Amino acid sequence: MRAYFANPSVRAGLRAGVPVAVAGFALAISFGVLARPVIGGLAAVIMSAVVFAGSAQFGSLAVLAAGGGPAAAIIAGMLLNSRYVPMGIALAPSLEAERSLWKRCLISQAMVDFSWAAAMRGGGRFDHRFMVGVTIPMYLSWIAGTAVGVLAGDLLGDPESLGLDAIFPAFFLALLLGGEAGGSPKAVTAALLGGAIALALIPFAPPGVPVIAACLAALIGLGAGGRAEGGRPTPTDEARVLLPAAGEVP
Repeated sequence: MRAYFANPSVRAGLRAGVPVAVAGFALAISFGVLARPVIGGLAAVIMSAVVFAGSAQFGSLAVLAAGGGPAAAIIAGMLLNSRYVPMGIALAPSLEAERSLWKRCLISQAMVDFSWAAAMRGGGRFDHRFMVGVTIPMYLSWIAGTAVGVLAGDLLGDPESLGLDAIFPAFFLALLLGGEAGGSPKAVTAALLGGAIALALIPFAPPGVPVIAACLAALIGLGAGGRAEGGRPTPTDEARVLLPAAGEVP
């Protein structure tokens, strides 16, 4: 394992991941501030360490903040993270050289939107060492930012007094406008349908259910916009928000 991290690709990935880690640190602070009064400071830090996915964490937290139960929050987070299944399938052939199953499992845990996209080398190939290197600073800054947000919560007072409660809708609107629905009619249809479903259910459905039902609309977008020129997948989610030029990372 020591030889793995000494690889030049890992070191190159570390350098590429630092700018995104800085941006992620700021977003993680807001998550920590918002999560502390809802789930507690320790739980917020543990969630960032275990889940490590901005959209899923904010989505689950939004459900809980609205009064939804743990089951609804978990389902919402799982649906938001379901994109990692096809991403993992695409990555799998590039891990075949790693004969150890546990090592392949560990490497796969470093797969997040930006690092996965940055590690693409064309022809369906991925540099998994570069991917791991990119993810390391992002992971550390996400946990550290959450901890700072938790500790700073007392200094900031009521998050709503600062307008931080608007982060939930603003975050997902930024994801949408940042490229989630860009260019594909199916993706646009899925986005509009998801919004319509949520608006229709909010007046009478239990908290959390509108979010879960809206996520199901994404099924329409299967195969809708996950390809760029030459058939290469495009980065999604946090990668587009934190660094729109994700595909330009070497």
